Amino acid sequence: MKNLFEKTTVNNMQVKNRFIRAATWDEMAEDDGHINNAFIQRYENLAKGGVGLILTGYAFISKDEKPNPFMSGIYDDSFIEEYKILVDKVHKYETKIAMQIVYGGSQSEHANASEMYIYGPSAIKNIVSGITPKEATKDDIKVIVAKFGDAAVRVKKAGFDAVEIHAAHGYLLSQFLTPYYNRRTDEYGGAIHNRARIIYEVISEIRKRVGTDYPIMIKINFDDFMDKNQGLSKEESIEVFKRIDKLGIDMIEPSAVNLSSGEGKVPFLKGINTVDKQSYFKEAVMNIASVVNAKVILVGGNKNIDLMNEILNTTQIQYFSLSRTLLCEPDLINKWSDNKNYNPKCVSCNKCWDEIPNSCIFNR
Repeated sequence: MKNLFEKTTVNNMQVKNRFIRAATWDEMAEDDGHINNAFIQRYENLAKGGVGLILTGYAFISKDEKPNPFMSGIYDDSFIEEYKILVDKVHKYETKIAMQIVYGGSQSEHANASEMYIYGPSAIKNIVSGITPKEATKDDIKVIVAKFGDAAVRVKKAGFDAVEIHAAHGYLLSQFLTPYYNRRTDEYGGAIHNRARIIYEVISEIRKRVGTDYPIMIKINFDDFMDKNQGLSKEESIEVFKRIDKLGIDMIEPSAVNLSSGEGKVPFLKGINTVDKQSYFKEAVMNIASVVNAKVILVGGNKNIDLMNEILNTTQIQYFSLSRTLLCEPDLINKWSDNKNYNPKCVSCNKCWDEIPNSCIFNR
């Protein structure tokens, strides 16, 4: 019988338990993306709280485009030394840490987005931001793929235990998967494997640059929850999961939704106060886990330790990501370790997203 608190291995990375801090936009970095003491302290507190693996909030890989204010960067070598300090603080508690890297595209909330040079799969106005990006040429795509590779090398040099590619939630890689935003007629548009081609190229580039013994993770949508023929569907995404598995991805964190999905088209995220509302991506993710060899992470409303234990032992899902609950209680994993019946304080009110930096109103 598998245990939530047992040690496991992903590629050459040993993780002390099956709990992961999901990548969370911290809103704590400086304007140029460099980090500060408060940023480092947040991650040290998470490590001290017992989580097995921390995923950083997404870090932007190109200085020319920054999806959101106060997000951390990894676009040049000047970041390496400061991230080494962060990593060392986390490692003191035998916690592993991975950096999530992203190219934002037109889904930008940055005040200066109109002044930035932003690419998209096609020149389609973003439903949320109103930004119309420049359609990326094949040469532009090569540059973007190379930037992901460059960023991954910096992540490894800084001492992070793994790197996670952000290909979900409507950012650039996710937009290539979404028919509404991808109207291309070349090899990067149309059929699902064409739309996913840039993602396959990013994975291959990173693997070439970091080597076979360094864990590569990916967060990627299994469903956009958009109208038919506008968004990525479950049927299409399963083919993408099979292909990235063959490319040697080590961990997959299936997610869903982008900001263009529209209100009412997404799983109900507030008021997750009963077990039947929790772990709300379970059905879709267990199907994905059954057809890949990579380690699969369940994200979304994981708050009940008995339910997670049941999922662990009745499906191929092996890890569980948490975000809001750890904003509320960074030491939640230690509390569960001491008392399996402990009930988390998080009420899924989503007020944390209204705070700058992102923080729980019960944990100020």
